[in-house]
Amino acid sequence: MPLSSNPRISKVLLQLSWIVGGIGFWNAFNSIGSGDVGASTQWISAWAVGGVGLLSFVRHAVFHRSDAVRMGWVYRQRNDFQLEVGFANLAWGVVAIVGLIQGWDAQTLGALILLVGIYMLQAAVLHLLELKEAKNPRYGSKFVNLAYAICLFWFGIKALSV
Repeated sequence: MPLSSNPRISKVLLQLSWIVGGIGFWNAFNSIGSGDVGASTQWISAWAVGGVGLLSFVRHAVFHRSDAVRMGWVYRQRNDFQLEVGFANLAWGVVAIVGLIQGWDAQTLGALILLVGIYMLQAAVLHLLELKEAKNPRYGSKFVNLAYAICLFWFGIKALSV
């Protein structure tokens, strides 16, 4: 039985991702403000990489039909590219959670954060370039994605420079 293609499902999952990532960034910026890079990498790893990664996997791979409709893609077929993106999100989400459980240090978590930041920066730039051709551009989500990517990249660099 195929899962729902109602775009509302993926929209809610996307909004949950923004909330979960926001919790991570809020607490990470508070930690970095007090000079605690280790705590900031843990917040980012748990919430902005781990939590967002797992939610994004569910959105892109499990509810791929819903997500395709939300993005204006053809949903009657399986979108392997979308599934691949979901699997990538699952991979770094699981690694972030495992790293926290294993007690990885700030530099190791920072390398993971930087990896996700590099990926997300590339995707954000690609999505910004698509705005020229979009029939119904969604500027807000594009800039949220860009801000998310820049923050990940910055926190990754910050953790590696400790």
